[in-house]
Amino acid sequence: MSSDPSVTDEASTNPAEVTSVEPAAPTSDVAPASKPTDSYTKLAMRNMVRKGRRSLLEFGLTTVGVLALLIGLSYLTR
Repeated sequence: MSSDPSVTDEASTNPAEVTSVEPAAPTSDVAPASKPTDSYTKLAMRNMVRKGRRSLLEFGLTTVGVLALLIGLSYLTR
């Protein structure tokens, strides 16, 4: 609405003629689609960059564990 009191809105002159009230913005539980959600891979990479030392330590332990598993299996099945 305008701040000038001399300007009147046509709908406000006769409120009996207004049959429906429309909300200014649609109300829904869904978030606006302006920002898509990030993928799991993108979030994981962002987390690795943020926690660099811990991520490298866990990656190294995982690599050592997989290599130990493969070497152990190859030793058992020779």
